[in-house]
Amino acid sequence: MIYDSIIIGTGPAGVSAALNLKILGKNFVWLGSGATSKKVEAAELIRNYPGLPDVSGGELAAAFKNHAQKMGIEAKKEVVTAIYDLGGRYAVQAGSETYESKTIILCTGVVAAKPVAGEENFLGRGVSYCATCDGFLYRGKTIAVLLFDKSFEHEAEYLATLAKKVYLMPMYKGCTVEADNIEIVMKMPKEIAGGMKVEKLVFSDGEIAVDGVFILRSSISPATLFRGLETDGGHIVVDRQCRTNLAGVFAAGDCTGRPYQYTKAAGEGNIAAHAAVDYLAGSREPSN
Repeated sequence: MIYDSIIIGTGPAGVSAALNLKILGKNFVWLGSGATSKKVEAAELIRNYPGLPDVSGGELAAAFKNHAQKMGIEAKKEVVTAIYDLGGRYAVQAGSETYESKTIILCTGVVAAKPVAGEENFLGRGVSYCATCDGFLYRGKTIAVLLFDKSFEHEAEYLATLAKKVYLMPMYKGCTVEADNIEIVMKMPKEIAGGMKVEKLVFSDGEIAVDGVFILRSSISPATLFRGLETDGGHIVVDRQCRTNLAGVFAAGDCTGRPYQYTKAAGEGNIAAHAAVDYLAGSREPSN
């Protein structure tokens, strides 16, 4: 099935884009961490969201979720690991699933963690973001797992059932992953290195030989997700209609740059959805 659009990200921009595509009668799939975002939920007090004075992040998140549910919209809780241009349409890899659509709306937010040196260079050559997709390639081998979020612990456990040896590097406190073949390494690598494929992790005080590296984080930089996407300082470059340099690809919210505001994100989600609809209709001019 080829969708009209795929929305990636479930923050305010993603919610706004999803609501507008639904109203405009488009067939789309919405991918992300849930019906809201951790950033919204964690906000203590929001004072500049129109119509909702002094609302807490938890209350705003609940309002987003309730609105989406009333519209019959639900996000698929999947992490997108790659987007491919198929010529006239796009393929989005999320976990073990692949979705195709005519347009893409990126609402990915800002990626807090900087890529490890060598990460992008070795993507597909020993670096993976998906345990269920690529784990079988490392059966009986030695791998490293950089774990950035507790929600991915089950993937680390799965990898341990396949690999001979796992060097696990949790980037948070309270990791509970255990297995006889897991060695916890409490430090961050400086570089992923090798020749044609990954061969080692380089630290400030030494090296570890590995056959592959799994980087399990909740979001991936847009430039890594989508080769050829124009970025500037880590942000996606867009015009006033939230159009990127790639035909049929739009972006909204924090991923397009400052100010990092919920109101700005929601507005851009609206614009991106309408721009995607115009693109689908073959129009070069924005609709009112």
